[in-house]
Amino acid sequence: MVPIILAIVAGGVALLFAAFTAIRVLKADQGNEQVRAIGDAIREGSNAFLRREYMALVPFVVVVAIVLGVLIDWLTLGEVIPKTAISYLAGTICSAVAGLVGMSVAVRANVRTATAAIQGLNPALRIAFSSGTVMGVTVVGIGLLGVTILYAIFQDITVVAGFGFGASSIALFARVGGGIFTKAADVGTDLVGKIEAGIPEDDPRNPGVIADNVGDNVGDVAGMGADLFESYVGSIIAAIALAGVTSYNAGTAMLPLLLAAAGILAAILGTFVVRSGERADFGQLLWALRRGIFASAILVAIFALIIVLVMDSLELKLFWIILVGLVAGLVIGLSTEYYTSYDYAPVRQIAESTQTGAATVIISGIAIGMISTIIPLIAIAVTILVAFELAGFYGVALAGVGLLSTLGITLATDAYGPVADNAGGIAEQAGLPPEVRERTDALDALGNTTAATGKGFAIGSAALTSLALLAAYAVAAGLGESGINLLTHTTLVGLLIGAMLPFVFSALTMKAVGRAAMAIVNEVRRQFREIPGIMDGTGKPDYARCVDISTSGALKEMIVPGLMAVVVPIATGFILGREALGGLLIGAVGSGFMLAIMMATAGGAWDNAKKYVELGNYGGKGSDAHKAAVEGDVVGDPFKDTSGPSLNILLKLMAIVSLVFAPVFLKVTPLIDLI
Repeated sequence: MVPIILAIVAGGVALLFAAFTAIRVLKADQGNEQVRAIGDAIREGSNAFLRREYMALVPFVVVVAIVLGVLIDWLTLGEVIPKTAISYLAGTICSAVAGLVGMSVAVRANVRTATAAIQGLNPALRIAFSSGTVMGVTVVGIGLLGVTILYAIFQDITVVAGFGFGASSIALFARVGGGIFTKAADVGTDLVGKIEAGIPEDDPRNPGVIADNVGDNVGDVAGMGADLFESYVGSIIAAIALAGVTSYNAGTAMLPLLLAAAGILAAILGTFVVRSGERADFGQLLWALRRGIFASAILVAIFALIIVLVMDSLELKLFWIILVGLVAGLVIGLSTEYYTSYDYAPVRQIAESTQTGAATVIISGIAIGMISTIIPLIAIAVTILVAFELAGFYGVALAGVGLLSTLGITLATDAYGPVADNAGGIAEQAGLPPEVRERTDALDALGNTTAATGKGFAIGSAALTSLALLAAYAVAAGLGESGINLLTHTTLVGLLIGAMLPFVFSALTMKAVGRAAMAIVNEVRRQFREIPGIMDGTGKPDYARCVDISTSGALKEMIVPGLMAVVVPIATGFILGREALGGLLIGAVGSGFMLAIMMATAGGAWDNAKKYVELGNYGGKGSDAHKAAVEGDVVGDPFKDTSGPSLNILLKLMAIVSLVFAPVFLKVTPLIDLI
């Protein structure tokens, strides 16, 4: 009972700290009237999109809850109270709230960051990072409270898996919908504004500029918050589920909750060491954020050792598993940073290729993305080998919890990026002094690197969590002793289907961005053509029209990819059987992990190669090299902000859907056996 109480207290402390930090951010100066007006437009557009997105998801959530209540709780488990359905609804609500809270602060912090940048770099960094901190600690606080309270009430982790299912389903739609919106607006705005019209990024004459700023919030803040929320709760649920089937005692089930609680405390303490000097360069800014992450990781390791030593029922080798998970997270983060920061050779190689045109930029970016898969794969492989050797699949799941234990501050460094990006756009549109844009650009470039690092971190955790959920599914589906035989013909078919799904999913989301971006391109061109005085500043663009086009396109395009992640595993289980479904999950993790790393890294590298050229290298802004760099960045946008980060949710959602429906597959004869 004590671990449950400690976990609830830690979750409550996280939410109190988030509230305190949000109040501190909101007390900062909002700037002049023009800055506030631009901020209001961004906030209204962001809120309108999120409201329409959540309302569009209500029918889906209701239908799934009814199916779970009838098929799982009533017919399969014989429960009078629809426990799984209740957990599912709780997961959807908590996921939506986590994203909404983070975005609500972000759309208010952007104007304050722009205004603070007038005073200096460090004040702007503090506000942007504090905004990200609200998102980070809110996600871990709500996540830990949700899992702990439901586990305390129902005393059955298979029921609590419904909470993870709810979180994953909302996360996928939020990430895909937000990703399509932000990249459609970004790509469409850049293609017409920067390439065709030759005007700067975030120029107020561009009709798509507000939609672009809105996209940073709905995709990179609300979508990302929901994404990592489900990663966090999924890892805890998987570890507790596997603790129940190992030879370990009940203390192993409580360890993930205590580790998550320790991670919250470590993350809060780590935020206090993030500072920079007024004349900090890119490397110094990067180290300012690194200090916070490294400090939190060290504190988690210390707290984990204390927990293992204090609890007599736990063995010391569990501490080593947690430590391996922590180190894997840091290695993946540093590897992603190396391949996406313009301080290092890979991005500079892409920038150098801009001298020979867009084609060589795209070729070199894809190559860098492919090479970047090596280190994360080795890190995850070593983690799996060590963790499994020490504690079986429970160890793999525990390593995943260890990797995500510092999520509170890791997500803070990620979520701060869109705020800095918005601040730069506001500074440009409001005509603030040039040095303000220089400071926000420095923070934005850093944000691109930390965002790529965060995505690598999330994808790495997805691999561990998906494998742990796969092991939990195998046990729940009665495959624990015999395992999944890959030489069975149906299992091989399932594996191939699983390997295909990430490619189909990525194709659907990228084509969705292309179609929505085309609508933005046509609208921006129309306004340039039909509204007199836009280019000389005497006419006002219709910003709201571009926001509405992006919103409608994103909501329509997110349906098919989102449904695919739920329908395909269930259909496979009913048609080919539970072992074939296990093969599907293996194939999906294998191809999806590699594809997600490649796309996220390549996209981040293209973006920072463009920024490196904009610093004055290879001709700087307006040169042919710059145009080639912009083309590469446009290709990379859906890579890094739509398809790539959505893949890690796809993997976990399919795994947790399989786990939730495992009792049904255990009782039902697959269709292929009836033919």
